[in-house]
Amino acid sequence: IFMDQEYRLNVGASSFKADLLFFHRGLQALVAVELKKTKFHPRDLGQLEFYLEALDRDVKRSNENPSIGIILCPDADKVVVEYAMSRSMSPTMIAEYKRILIPQEQMQQQLREFCQFFLTEDKPKKK
Repeated sequence: IFMDQEYRLNVGASSFKADLLFFHRGLQALVAVELKKTKFHPRDLGQLEFYLEALDRDVKRSNENPSIGIILCPDADKVVVEYAMSRSMSPTMIAEYKRILIPQEQMQQQLREFCQFFLTEDKPKKK
């Protein structure tokens, strides 16, 4: 059982890197996650399916289930996703993510509260 960043896949004379690789105990399957910085494009699915095939042929053990793929992207046109997935036989999911930045003032306040909590807790109590 392993978890790694940029898991190297060697196929033929070429080397490829899956962004993240996990093993799901309950499903008994490898889970490859591709992180995209741009809107979903159908080529992303082709890339992930290639990685899943390489994992199933070269990494997966005989007692494990077929590998699962997840594509995380900041935006996806649902119709494009539907077309791209319509003939795919791979267990793959495409999901959008949202980047949420905490306002600087709020972060500073939380940091002050965190520091204050530990500063008051470490002091010996007077009787």
